[in-house]
Amino acid sequence: MDVLIIQPPLMQLNTAYPSGAYLSAFFKRQEFSQFVGSVRWLDLNIALFYRIFSRAGLEKLFSLCSEKALRLADSAEKRGEEAVAFNLRRYVSEKQLWIDWIEKITDLLRADKSGFENAHRFVFGAHVPHGNRMEQFIETLDHLLSTDDARSLATCAIADIADFITAAFDENFSLIRYAESLTVSENTFEQIEKGADAPIIAEFYEPLLREIFTEKSFFNLQEPEKKTLVLVSVPFAGTFTPALCTGRYFKQAFGNKVFVCLGGGFINTELRSADEPALANYCDALSYDRGYGGYEQILMDESFRANFTYSGENPLFKLRMVSNPCDFVCASEKSEAYEKEVTKSLVPDFSDIDFSVYPRLIDDKNPMHRLWSDGAWIKAYMAHGCYWHKCAFCDVTLDYVCNYCPVDVHALFDSLLKTARQKGVYGIHFVDEAMPPSFMIAFAKENIKAGSPLTWWGNIRFEKTFTRDVADFLAAGGLIGVSAGLESATGNGLSAIHKGTDLKSIVAACCAFKEAGVLVHAYMIYGYWWEKPLDLINSMETLRQFYANGLLDSCFWHKFVLTRHSRAYKEWSEGKIPDLKPLEEKKIPLFAKNGLHFEGEEKSSKYGRILDYSLNQWMHGEDLEKPVRSWFNFSMPAPNVPKDFIERLITDYEKNRDKAFAAPLPENKGRIFWLGSEKIRLPNKKVGWFYMGEFFEERADAHESAFRGRGLCVIP
Repeated sequence: MDVLIIQPPLMQLNTAYPSGAYLSAFFKRQEFSQFVGSVRWLDLNIALFYRIFSRAGLEKLFSLCSEKALRLADSAEKRGEEAVAFNLRRYVSEKQLWIDWIEKITDLLRADKSGFENAHRFVFGAHVPHGNRMEQFIETLDHLLSTDDARSLATCAIADIADFITAAFDENFSLIRYAESLTVSENTFEQIEKGADAPIIAEFYEPLLREIFTEKSFFNLQEPEKKTLVLVSVPFAGTFTPALCTGRYFKQAFGNKVFVCLGGGFINTELRSADEPALANYCDALSYDRGYGGYEQILMDESFRANFTYSGENPLFKLRMVSNPCDFVCASEKSEAYEKEVTKSLVPDFSDIDFSVYPRLIDDKNPMHRLWSDGAWIKAYMAHGCYWHKCAFCDVTLDYVCNYCPVDVHALFDSLLKTARQKGVYGIHFVDEAMPPSFMIAFAKENIKAGSPLTWWGNIRFEKTFTRDVADFLAAGGLIGVSAGLESATGNGLSAIHKGTDLKSIVAACCAFKEAGVLVHAYMIYGYWWEKPLDLINSMETLRQFYANGLLDSCFWHKFVLTRHSRAYKEWSEGKIPDLKPLEEKKIPLFAKNGLHFEGEEKSSKYGRILDYSLNQWMHGEDLEKPVRSWFNFSMPAPNVPKDFIERLITDYEKNRDKAFAAPLPENKGRIFWLGSEKIRLPNKKVGWFYMGEFFEERADAHESAFRGRGLCVIP
């Protein structure tokens, strides 16, 4: 039996999602060698991107929708929307320019293509297609346009074509989240599955599937006796409808020669109680959580390998056959132990991925914001699950949060370094719920010992552990950025959501990272069931002070969503949160059943646009002194946060930092590291050295403690 792992579109374009790497490594384990033939992983997200954003793709696109675009332009003009009409007509009129330029534009975004000579013509030429985003970029530049702006302009060009597709061809199209609204809003399965026949899917994605798997027989699926286990990863809501199309294609094209299984984050959170009979048209099974236990069971079953019928004595572990929705068991000590052993030892396998084809988009000038789209990051995790898993808003009852299991850091580092050298990509994005501090330190040690070849970043918790010494050491070990949940920038808010930290610790961690030259991103949430306008305005004011004092580089606001698997819902069901009032479900049988409405949630909807706009200004250094109340066009209370609140916490941090630097060094010399440059002799019996771009000097016979904070650090 062969294994085919598929990442359907549409999501991040700059790199491959890691689930395929871990599944590839799992099915290549020695224990399965006698049962599993080839194991292949295919990223159809990037394949679809080039199917659309190519000469042939745009020729087809314009042939399908130019007439519709002109009709839409006429209608827009009648409504007085002259700008909309102008842009639609411009795309159609300049379609040949777009067709001629599109592959030059994508080449500018790829690491394996030169394209530099075309950059001059693209940036300065008169015979180049232009869209609204391109023009806005040029108009808002704060410097003279140059070829250094070519990638940013190319990113805008791709976004311009995406806007045209959304307006004139497929209203659900997005470069990152295709048909997300179809999936996460309140819809029945009948409504959702219509998305599997949407224009982009029907005209571009289905032909791609046929070409790869039928016409070219890429995986030899047409061999008479060939059996293939097809695993389709569905990490986000926006990938679900393409996943349905993928599963339907395989089942219709290859019948009983394939067994299609859907898994991933969206399946884990939204479809744990899925009992929709029509799913059988698209897949044979749903895999929950990591999947290793259930897959091990079916691979070891002779009947399954022969005819895809499981005959084992033990019920399947977290693997639901759609033909029998009740066939699902959550508890098995043997399978739990097996998954824990696999998780600890498994390292991701990216051998099937060509990182050079992924475009490096520049969608923002903010350096931290850019990390998500600029760079072909190798994605991995230091630990499965979250070591805290107590936050009220989080799905703490689900495996991906509550089942904390760290990996072997030494083996992980060796594997990632090997992959980096093979692929020529030396950036690592750790996708942990929260990287454990001790494992971050261990990874940095490994990297330093190897000469710091790897650059890495990822999600953390703002912990007391992140002192200046630790931040300096991590930065020397390749760490360039951290993202973390602040969620509520008030003391009572942090307590209400069981964040397990306080603003003093959060500020101290941010200070330490910023002093160490590490970028810092924070996640914020608004719209909690307990939140009053004063809570929100206080949180907003505190966040403003974070930016005004240089502690944050970027941030996102998210609206609170109550889920069935959250701590908040669990405690409500136990009678512990009487103020939270979930609303009765509608009588319509909805498909995705994780998200819940609650009384009063609509009151916070009016804040979203204002919060996003003010935050965008702060992230780019604008309007930092503007009173937070003045952002709103409706009445808001004045914040009662002291104007110097964050400044005082920074002062506390500096006092504690200096106190730590003055403390005696530990007897364990293994905790002491020199991060500065080589010391050179100076006159008057002194030595000098460079550290973080500064030059220091000290007496040659000075005690080691005199070098604290200037190159010498102590780690836990």
